[in-house]
Amino acid sequence: MSALRDALRELPDAVFADLLESDEEYLLVMDLPGVTADTLDVSVETGKLVIEARRDKRLPPEFRYVSEDRSLFLDAELPLPPDVTGADASGDIDRGVLELHLPKREATPERTIPVEDA
Repeated sequence: MSALRDALRELPDAVFADLLESDEEYLLVMDLPGVTADTLDVSVETGKLVIEARRDKRLPPEFRYVSEDRSLFLDAELPLPPDVTGADASGDIDRGVLELHLPKREATPERTIPVEDA
């Protein structure tokens, strides 16, 4: 999980993210102002969480930018913790706050391994 934490620190300054963990899943919460479900793509590709987001920034015709510090795009590839496959992951976005639920892979149940005398 430290690789994911490190990757979250490398996100642009305008993107705030929290990572939470329970026994069953991880919860990734990201602030993405101006992003909607229509302008967001999230996928899992070979052990990575790929997030592509686009902000809608409408500029009134009588204005021009003096300074523009909010990026229009976010392309992030975040390594998944080793106990997450992406299967059954879900997410929602509400007023620019993305919540991704990443279930942990079920642990292998304990079992006895028979050992015989040779």
